[in-house]
Amino acid sequence: MLTMKSLAALLLPLVAITSIADAAHAAPAIKSEPLEYTQGDQKLEGYLAFPEGKKNLPAVILVHDWMGMTENVKERALQVAGLGYVALAADIYGKGNQPKDGKEASGLAGKFKADRTLLRARAKAALDVLIKTGKVNSSKIIVLGYCFGGTTALELARSGADLRGVVSFHGGLATPNPADAKAIKGRVLVMHGADDPFVKAEEVAAFEKEMRDAGLDWELIKFGGAVHSFTIKDAGNDPSKGAAYNEKADHRSWEELKRFLADVVPLGR
Repeated sequence: MLTMKSLAALLLPLVAITSIADAAHAAPAIKSEPLEYTQGDQKLEGYLAFPEGKKNLPAVILVHDWMGMTENVKERALQVAGLGYVALAADIYGKGNQPKDGKEASGLAGKFKADRTLLRARAKAALDVLIKTGKVNSSKIIVLGYCFGGTTALELARSGADLRGVVSFHGGLATPNPADAKAIKGRVLVMHGADDPFVKAEEVAAFEKEMRDAGLDWELIKFGGAVHSFTIKDAGNDPSKGAAYNEKADHRSWEELKRFLADVVPLGR
């Protein structure tokens, strides 16, 4: 007769085997650290997050919004690393150049928007240092950004940088050199608040024409009811101000990003 004691003795090895298998397939721990680098004479400090003990991984560069290297972009880098990618939150403004308020942020962002060559150089410095970490597959990198960062991500792609893809979350879409879109090498995904008063319909239409004229593989997704900054919780919850967090748009845009990553820079292939 099979007793409870003998049944337990039979099942114990199976439990042990299952535990070992589960441990073998457990997600690796995520490590994060500051990453200092330079562009010209300017010191920069990014934030690197990655699955520990892994190499030759696809990678994502994340570019901050106009408020600079806040906890928001660092948390997003950790989220991306949690999916299995190396993630670098890039510093565009420079180490120690953190705006205190919207007025300072407007001045800093405006400086770079007025000098697209410098903006591209700062973003390219992040791409270069990411490759030098030795953790990434340099042929499987995308860049994404939020608001000002979305503008920056698109400009890096327009520069002809070797990228598999570019993603903009509620970013500005205008560029002084739309013909440069012909230099974009990867796929393009733009996620836009349908009610964004800062990126007007004329700007969106001009961007669509830019993409068509360049013959690119591109997508533009509009989220109804969303205004500017819809992924940024610090933007508050009053859409009448033109910029506000929108939980639905945040969630849906994150799911779209995961789909894009799986298509463009898949893991394990």
